[in-house]
Amino acid sequence: MIRRLLRLIPPGTIAVGAGLGLLGLASYVHLAVAGHSLSGADYNRLSVLWSIVFTLGIGVFLPIEQEVARVVAARHSQGLPPGPVLARGVTVAAAMLAVLVLAVTAGRQLLADHLFHGDGTMVTVLVGALAAMAVAYATRGVLSGLQLFPWYGTQLGIDGGLRIAMVALLGLAGVTSPVWYGVVLVVAPLASVLLTLPPVLRAIGGGPPVAWATLLRGLGLLTASSLLSQVVVNVGVINLQLLAPSDTAAAGALLSALVLVRIPLFVFGSLQASLLPGLATTATTGDQAGFHSLLRRALAIVTALGLTGAVGAVLLGPWLVGVLFDAPGVLGHGDFAWLAAATLAYLWAMVLGQALLALDRHRAQALAWTVGVAALIIVTLLPAPVILRVELAYTVGSVIVAATMAVLLLRGGVRRPTTLTRPLADAVTPAVSGGIR
Repeated sequence: MIRRLLRLIPPGTIAVGAGLGLLGLASYVHLAVAGHSLSGADYNRLSVLWSIVFTLGIGVFLPIEQEVARVVAARHSQGLPPGPVLARGVTVAAAMLAVLVLAVTAGRQLLADHLFHGDGTMVTVLVGALAAMAVAYATRGVLSGLQLFPWYGTQLGIDGGLRIAMVALLGLAGVTSPVWYGVVLVVAPLASVLLTLPPVLRAIGGGPPVAWATLLRGLGLLTASSLLSQVVVNVGVINLQLLAPSDTAAAGALLSALVLVRIPLFVFGSLQASLLPGLATTATTGDQAGFHSLLRRALAIVTALGLTGAVGAVLLGPWLVGVLFDAPGVLGHGDFAWLAAATLAYLWAMVLGQALLALDRHRAQALAWTVGVAALIIVTLLPAPVILRVELAYTVGSVIVAATMAVLLLRGGVRRPTTLTRPLADAVTPAVSGGIR
């Protein structure tokens, strides 16, 4: 039975899953220690920081990891080193980080006043956390593309282990400032990159350069999709802070509940790192049966994960958030039911989005997330209690995204993508091809 289950998952899932499991545990420990150490207002500030960091950080820099992994995998299959791809990826990450830093700096006081109760230091921590994520995702793209999944998992595990150690020390020392709990999001990722840099440096190599168009063709649409996907899953906490700024308990309580119901998303992360290369390989080689089989298995796995998580969250959620995070009892079983349903639909959307990406249908993926965010905004503006509006917005937005992606996949079919092979042609015969236009 165990062997059959292991055959259902793509290679590399277990290695990445181990590191991701520790990183996921670190999130719970981080918020649990903070919840028991900080006042309600300070925990709200940390909750908002957490939501912004992961909305912008994952939304902007995960696409760089995915595109670097895609191109590195294509080059690696032809025996070409990843150095030129990493150089381009780091440059793109630095440029995007610079744009974010300029935007945050320009709106520093506005962000501090409306999101952090006037604490400008939290804005500084936000900038540091975004910089750390930029570095981490660029290097993970190389590890994923070269299928160095044990090292990929090690980086995640070190990040998680350091977070646990740091927040444990903060808790034992009686630290009651949200700033220091935010600094953990800066130090741990940077340290994990430094400690897992050797395999990246050994593999870099030289070789023919990669045309900018190879990396940038789908990156804009992919970034839009990634950012919109993070808006769907994370914006609820920010919206609560904006819509009910006087409620010092709501945002923290919602973040605690979301972290609990999104346990399946942490597990999916281990699948995602190897799912995209697997789907991309079958799509590039024209193996439609293999593509459909892998997609069905992935959907079956996340459905089982989502339903299992939903049962536990609905039954035990209100009690667990109080025990684990010292969250106030403002959310009931019905609230957890909505959040669990939203998470299941979000899991479907993530898998279907990977399928669209593997088929080089970036525009279709971006369209689906745009439609979902539009639905989320409409629901958020409806006249209803604020917490209910936020929960329904997450649910409706996720369902709309998944449904739209399913329709687009069915209508478009599985057509062999061409851009997955173009980087190889450009790298081998740049003078003949003249680059991708």
